[in-house]
Amino acid sequence: MQRLQVLKETFHGLDVFQQRLLIGSAVAAGGILAYLVHNRTKVKTIPLGEGWWGAGRKPHSEDDAIYPFKVQTSDKEIRDLHERIDRTRYTDPLEDSGFHYGFNSTYLKKVVSYWRHEFDWKKQVAVLNEYPHFKTKIEGLDVHFIHVRPPQRENQKVLPLMLVHGWPGSFYEFYKILPLLTQSHDGIAFEVICPSIPGYGFSEAPHKQGFDSLAAARIFLTLMERLGFSQFYLQGGDWGSLITTNMAQMKPQCVKGLHINMILAKRGFKMLLSLIIGPYLPFLVGFTREDVRRLFPFFQKNVWEILKETGYMHIQGTKPDTAGCGVNDSPVGLAAYILEKFSTWTELKNRELEDGGLERKFSLDDLLTNVMIYWTTGSIVSSMRFYKENLQSDPENRVDAKTKVFVPTGLAAFPGELMHCPKSWARPKYHDIYTYTFMPRGGHFAAFEEPELLANDILNFVKKVEKKF
Repeated sequence: MQRLQVLKETFHGLDVFQQRLLIGSAVAAGGILAYLVHNRTKVKTIPLGEGWWGAGRKPHSEDDAIYPFKVQTSDKEIRDLHERIDRTRYTDPLEDSGFHYGFNSTYLKKVVSYWRHEFDWKKQVAVLNEYPHFKTKIEGLDVHFIHVRPPQRENQKVLPLMLVHGWPGSFYEFYKILPLLTQSHDGIAFEVICPSIPGYGFSEAPHKQGFDSLAAARIFLTLMERLGFSQFYLQGGDWGSLITTNMAQMKPQCVKGLHINMILAKRGFKMLLSLIIGPYLPFLVGFTREDVRRLFPFFQKNVWEILKETGYMHIQGTKPDTAGCGVNDSPVGLAAYILEKFSTWTELKNRELEDGGLERKFSLDDLLTNVMIYWTTGSIVSSMRFYKENLQSDPENRVDAKTKVFVPTGLAAFPGELMHCPKSWARPKYHDIYTYTFMPRGGHFAAFEEPELLANDILNFVKKVEKKF
């Protein structure tokens, strides 16, 4: 009270000009402080931008109708496939080489024999059509998606959820998880939308250069808006992880929650420091014992192994059309190129095996159905171009790399993923992490490999978020 009295006397002792100057300074200081606090907490977003990826010039208007689509095939298509398979030339593998040199041709002959004589593409087309397919024109491209609604039940909360695939996968990766997500769990069920990234499968390929994850994110936001959803959940792995992250960065007000199973982290000094200290004093850098087990020895697990598995990325990120013309012309070459990833990206130890361990996790029908989506649409080259478009500049300097994600986020860390990302590495980018789960098994193709584990993790995450609303 005494100090306050002194301040009052001092203030009244000043002339009018000094009093006004003091008041103005106080107001200005308060304004600056409020501005700094506001900007510290302000959610920064990526501008939506605009694009046109269709052939030729952009028209004055675009048809925004949504129309049903059905996967189809023909005897001519199947006959052409069989004729090409019959003309395949093979190279004998090195002795005891397993999958270390790529897809072992001894096992490849067995896969191709099944493909040629037992695989029923017409039957698998019927399987694909078990869920409703649609197309709609966005930014000049016919965008394909499946839209699956849950059975109607009383007192059931239905939440829209978009699932986004990556490379060399497709919307078909989600076929085993769809019935798990659309059934009711404690009164919650999902209405699921699975689009094909433009240039993949049944979505039209961009006709112009520059189509990257930001363009895909904008197109998928438009798709959700066109379907009538103002708020929704997102889930993705591989490219789907980046695309859904971009969607959350562009329109956080529309994204109730983001769940990803390939976790993106920004490199920097803190990461380097944690790699030095982490093996010895993990708690100081936010590591758990499981983080240490999965990360170290770091060079062996996360540098050398990554180098072994990412040669394709350099090719696709630089000259995709050159490599792509071969696999687009040869069905057996395409199968070897794609299925090798389903071997080692599921479990790196599969390289030791002559059959790549493929049938430990997948059926040949499922694997070949995914290959056939690429083959029948001729989309392998356009899918490979997506790497070049996204790697044109330093990924660390892209606008999305510098923009945080403020929506509620769930992270699923599968042990077979190519690189482990601890929660402490993810936190600088994903501001509001609701769940971080060390998954007990599974690799890169989470929905395809472990649909029940992934579905349960998505549900647990969404339940936590829904308590907030």
